[in-house]
Amino acid sequence: MYKLVALDMDGTLLTSNKTISPRTKQAIQAAREQGVVVVLASGRPVDGMVRYLDELGMTSDQDYVLSYNASLVQRIASKEVIRKQILTGLDAKNIANLARELGCHVHAFSSEHGLITPADNYYTQHEAKINQISTTVMDFSELADDDEIIKVMLIDEPEVLSAAIAQLPAELYEQYTIVQSAPFFLEIMNPKSNKGTGVAMLAEHLGLDASQVICMGDAGNDSHMLEYAGLGVAMGNATDDVKALANHITASNDEDGVALVIEEFILNK
Repeated sequence: MYKLVALDMDGTLLTSNKTISPRTKQAIQAAREQGVVVVLASGRPVDGMVRYLDELGMTSDQDYVLSYNASLVQRIASKEVIRKQILTGLDAKNIANLARELGCHVHAFSSEHGLITPADNYYTQHEAKINQISTTVMDFSELADDDEIIKVMLIDEPEVLSAAIAQLPAELYEQYTIVQSAPFFLEIMNPKSNKGTGVAMLAEHLGLDASQVICMGDAGNDSHMLEYAGLGVAMGNATDDVKALANHITASNDEDGVALVIEEFILNK
């Protein structure tokens, strides 16, 4: 029996207009009433998730959230951090220098400064808008080597970012977890940090194993948790590589794909 459901947000839980459908909301509530733990696992910062957690009523200290691709795993009410795997200012500086050489923009999430970028750009503003946070323009050389950096992202027009990705040195993939969450976002994190390790840690914390876990997603940053889960579900709108990893493919995020899975595998409808 499944006891934990981990949901990606953008392209999975949320429709294309960034809302949660009534059917999906009802299915999640019904699963929670049966004692199933439902968590949001997103590349977003917690600030960009709060309004959806509120909408779903997932705000108690028995509720958890996985933010920044599970670089942080926290209790929601107390904000107690139960897992943190992050980067440093030195990492951010090195990655920013590489981004400059590759001709693409970069931004990062700093514990002290919030969302930071060396040069204001469309995609940093997009990040700020969807998460309802502000942006600080600062040269990454101003960061201390030991500053807490949660993650760094290469960001740009899809064709520019694709060209940059093609030139990334192989050793970068040995130093960091690198996942693409959108055609214009490449996320670089602590090598121990990904949604799979985050969900696995939470499952262990709850006394569960992988066979009791459902994970649903649509993009490359969801791949680790789909591989981990007893039931890894790709959305109908997922990328082909994510679909290839999945045990099950559901309808798209605009067709109540999340609700359909919960209804079939948990509510037995």
